[in-house]
Amino acid sequence: MRRLTFFFSLFFLCSLQSARAQRATDLGTVDVAANVATLAIRITGSPAELDKLANFAFETHGRYRRVAKDELFHMRFTAVSGSRVQVDVVRRGASILSRTVSGTSLRNALLKAADVAVEATSGGLKGFFASQLTFISSQSGATEVHTGDLFFGGVRQITRDGASAMKPRWSPDGTKILYTSFHRSTAASIYQIDVNSMQRTTFVNFQGTNQSARFSPDGSKVTMVLSGEGNPEIYVANNRGLAVSRRTRLSSVESSPSFSPDGRQLLFVSDMAGGPQLYTMPVAGGRAQRLPTNISGYCAEPDWSTTNPNLVAFSMRIGRGFQIGLFDFKKTGAPATQVSKAPYDALEPAWLADGRHLVYTARAPNERSIWLLDTESGKQTKLSPASLQQVSQASVVLN
Repeated sequence: MRRLTFFFSLFFLCSLQSARAQRATDLGTVDVAANVATLAIRITGSPAELDKLANFAFETHGRYRRVAKDELFHMRFTAVSGSRVQVDVVRRGASILSRTVSGTSLRNALLKAADVAVEATSGGLKGFFASQLTFISSQSGATEVHTGDLFFGGVRQITRDGASAMKPRWSPDGTKILYTSFHRSTAASIYQIDVNSMQRTTFVNFQGTNQSARFSPDGSKVTMVLSGEGNPEIYVANNRGLAVSRRTRLSSVESSPSFSPDGRQLLFVSDMAGGPQLYTMPVAGGRAQRLPTNISGYCAEPDWSTTNPNLVAFSMRIGRGFQIGLFDFKKTGAPATQVSKAPYDALEPAWLADGRHLVYTARAPNERSIWLLDTESGKQTKLSPASLQQVSQASVVLN
């Protein structure tokens, strides 16, 4: 019973930025540290909705500084049709980019065009503005799965079960979502939804608890936590929920599994050392090795950056609250660092496509919301609107 109590505590609490920021407002936007290099840009857009969205997107980034004149880059976004936007970038009077970008809507085309502008001006960063989110919200009264773009446009409620849904995760191609739910059962099962057809299928439904499913980077495998054999353990299956195979055989409690960027390792949480810590092991099975985070006695909810394989973000207990930590494989022997300074709790980090930014859940006494963090400048921006209640557990895909 102790282990099950710990397991669910770990799942709900920790399921539940860089620390170089000089100050944090009370659930608002955090200023970029004055000593961080930024690029001066001026943005114009037509119609006005493009101008507003483009300016807000770049304002959240941390690599850019918006100015009224004397800019290094002038970015102009112009609607060509209902789903196409032309982006023009001028550097000190000389054109460096002119391209028409298509999207699923005018808003999506603008965000994709902004990503093109980032890649043309940032010195190598990948764009992430056109990312899609899946997340949990209790707007309807129960915790249900939703989707939307990074800035919470086009929000759509995916499940309407009236039951507790948790931990939605995208497939790499952005066509499917795996999530845990108590739909039609008193035990947690894992379901899969095709977001195009809206068809839901049961992915796995073994005796005991089934949860925390995540796809491998190539989409061919899924790792998850199952307790049907008595103890919560890590399992791996193919992407149809078949050929399920156990990977850990430990007396401790395991949770939050995910794959390494190359798909060869599993990253997970275990309390084998007396408290939750981060471990890796080969996907095929083998000896678990602890990550030397050396920063907190409670480390959980890890996410391994696919763009920068050296970086792992995770939730950690600091004092009486939680913040986001960052472990760097390149810094041998160095402890992990705290990369968030949220006024309340910061939990559930998820990397964006550039390997520099992540989203996380901010948990205040009466509010849960999704925030964007630039781990290099420390800039933090609230993304979820006040009209959307209790938003958490975001997963991100760029498609």
